[in-house]
Amino acid sequence: MPYLGYGYGMGYGYGFGIDPAYLVLVVVSLVLGLATQAYINRAYATWSRVPAGGETGAQVARRMLDDLGCQAVGIKGTPGHLTDHYDPRDNNLYLSPENQRGGSVASIAVACHEAGHAVQRERGFALMRARQALVPVVNLTQNLWIVVFILGVAMNIAGLQTLAIALFAFSVIFQLVTLPVELDASRRAVAYIEGSGMGAQNARGARKVLTAAALTYVAAALTSILQLVYLLSRTRRGGDE
Repeated sequence: MPYLGYGYGMGYGYGFGIDPAYLVLVVVSLVLGLATQAYINRAYATWSRVPAGGETGAQVARRMLDDLGCQAVGIKGTPGHLTDHYDPRDNNLYLSPENQRGGSVASIAVACHEAGHAVQRERGFALMRARQALVPVVNLTQNLWIVVFILGVAMNIAGLQTLAIALFAFSVIFQLVTLPVELDASRRAVAYIEGSGMGAQNARGARKVLTAAALTYVAAALTSILQLVYLLSRTRRGGDE
């Protein structure tokens, strides 16, 4: 499940005052982040009160993995709330306590979503492979780009600003690749819940929870695109001065 860490405290005002366009970007980013986080929390809370029929999230995920040829994938616990994830490095699902041991519709939805990622890896889903290839690049560039950008602005070196934007573009590409990967994992989860005879209510609830989760990825991708557009426009304005 997603975290909304947009990270817009960059402070583009060094030495040239407050940019109204940047303030708009900050406000839009915060509103998108808060709105989508509130929506997923509400959907999860609603369906976490609805029993799924006796099995825990871990049990349904285990069954899904076994049925879809992922018997080698392990399931482990991880602390925290909605910290669930699949780690392809050790081929394990990591489920938060409420989704590992809980038996609600929300629990099985989240657990099966993470199992969907394991199925993607097993079946060689191209976009998942692309996202994994981007991870080390983004880990390097996500903090480096702002340093390069500030240096470029402070020293009035257009080449550094352009380099910074190119580095930031990897984060945008990562967000754009992540979105269909997450949507596909949710699609696989709902399809399994429907196809395994768990009932219409469970499938409907899982779809609502995972749709809410998907909106956080949409918001993250949109915010990244807006920030890239802002950086490009700022660099273009600087070159015209």
